[in-house]
Amino acid sequence: MASIGKDIKKAKDLLEQGELVAIPTETVYGLAGNALNVSAVAKIFQVKDRPQFDPLIVHVPDLAHARHYTDDIPERARLLAERFWPGPLTILLKKKSIVPDLVTSGLDTVGIRCPKHELTRSLLYELDFPLAAPSANPFGYVSPTRPAHVDDQLGKKIQYILDGGTCDVGIESTIIGFEENTPVIYRMGGLTQEKIESIIGKVDVQLNSASNPRTPGQLKSHYAPRKKVVMGTIDALQKQYAGHRYAILSFQKDYHASYQTILSATGDLEEAAQHLFDALRSFDAMPVELVLAERVPDHGLGRAINDRLQRASFQENR
Repeated sequence: MASIGKDIKKAKDLLEQGELVAIPTETVYGLAGNALNVSAVAKIFQVKDRPQFDPLIVHVPDLAHARHYTDDIPERARLLAERFWPGPLTILLKKKSIVPDLVTSGLDTVGIRCPKHELTRSLLYELDFPLAAPSANPFGYVSPTRPAHVDDQLGKKIQYILDGGTCDVGIESTIIGFEENTPVIYRMGGLTQEKIESIIGKVDVQLNSASNPRTPGQLKSHYAPRKKVVMGTIDALQKQYAGHRYAILSFQKDYHASYQTILSATGDLEEAAQHLFDALRSFDAMPVELVLAERVPDHGLGRAINDRLQRASFQENR
């Protein structure tokens, strides 16, 4: 299995050699490689078994470094970066030619973000290149929020996991771009729509793509445990699946089931987001056939939680 530790120099040395390192962020753990090294980027797709039509996010330590990799930062993008970086926001920008097409799946835009985790920011400041870093898990599976999650799934394929503890946010970054100067959210995530709109005004929302994602994290089937997930009203689902062995994933209500996980007994959406991927992952170890899941309140971080649950339950090609 991989070594786990807090040695930034070791991580730096491996990355400079073109190897991959798992890094902590406030959202989830990322599988990082030199974003300017095509061979390292190709390893990311190989290790994750990720299709090359699904673009990667590039991580930088600050806005000044982001300018090295984009031809233009629109005014509203700059306002968002100044307000929310470092933080769980990815901004889709026109890329410079220095960014390999493999990173962007041939698109002329690149998703850039500045993660809010001091260990990884320190590492980024030590490097002469940005890091391409999708979530550190096999493609389509639940994203990792602890070093042990990474080690369990990818520990035989990478040498080092930079240990930053448990992720504070627990779901991926929000992705925003600009179409003809109109701001568009392509993925709901750790930064709420309400906070974004408080800075730049009304935004459009365009989520999910069947097979041709314009940004990372747009595929309809994603973030899924090995057990089948069914979404709906728990009371109705319990009647529908009577006689089946199931577990329940609820927002805050206790359904007194044999196997159940409550995301937040107090109804706190931030706590629910922190627990979501841990909860989905835990069902794989339970002696059940399926998971009955309910939606959470659809505002704030609830939109991102519901998005992940919806895609975990999407059954096409699974």
